[in-house]
Amino acid sequence: MSSSNASPPVEYQNLVDAAITSRRSVRAFLPTTVPNEEIRQILSTAARAPSGTNIQPWRVYVLTGSRLKQLSGAILSAYNDPEIAKTHAEEYPYYPKEWVSPYLERRRKIGWDLYGLLGITREDKDKMHRQHGRNYVFFDAPVGLIFSIDRVLEQGSWLDYGMFLQSIMVAARGRGLDTCPQAAFNPFQRVIREQLRMPENEALVCGMALGYSDPDAIENHLTTERESIDVWTTFLD
Repeated sequence: MSSSNASPPVEYQNLVDAAITSRRSVRAFLPTTVPNEEIRQILSTAARAPSGTNIQPWRVYVLTGSRLKQLSGAILSAYNDPEIAKTHAEEYPYYPKEWVSPYLERRRKIGWDLYGLLGITREDKDKMHRQHGRNYVFFDAPVGLIFSIDRVLEQGSWLDYGMFLQSIMVAARGRGLDTCPQAAFNPFQRVIREQLRMPENEALVCGMALGYSDPDAIENHLTTERESIDVWTTFLD
């Protein structure tokens, strides 16, 4: 048997599985700096993600320090002003226009599980607003990532992009770092485009927080559930 067909060591399998299964959306980060070289290594590793005919549709903006604070401040200014906020809209629909079962129930559960940990009730609209606004400071992560894609590309490239994003999150876990992918940025794509001087041919995909999880933050104790494989898989002999 050639080496290419040999099964990898169990230790290797365990490391890969651990990087995947320990990935979670962290909503409170420590201020600990992430070295620029480590960010570059994560992105370079993730760039091995597959893409149709190897077109590699990703474009990434890495923000730290003052540029990160500047972007966060600009978005929060729009978000916290109801009149201005309602003039902003997503460039593409991330979620369905009509929620149906079982997706509606899953969505509600994670929302109320998070709010429950934070002591936010259904009547606490102001607290909900402030908690959602935490997205726009990247949950205090030292690194903010903004992703865009060329408008000329089609749905297949967006599917490829998902594999790239997952690869970033897994590569980060392999280095002891955490992430939170964030569609919350999408309604404020005009603000982001202006702040980053994003070319007209680029469309915003999403944002992502990157850094070290704060182990003492109650919101990081949230554990999401996954359906059993038997619910969504059909084996055909």
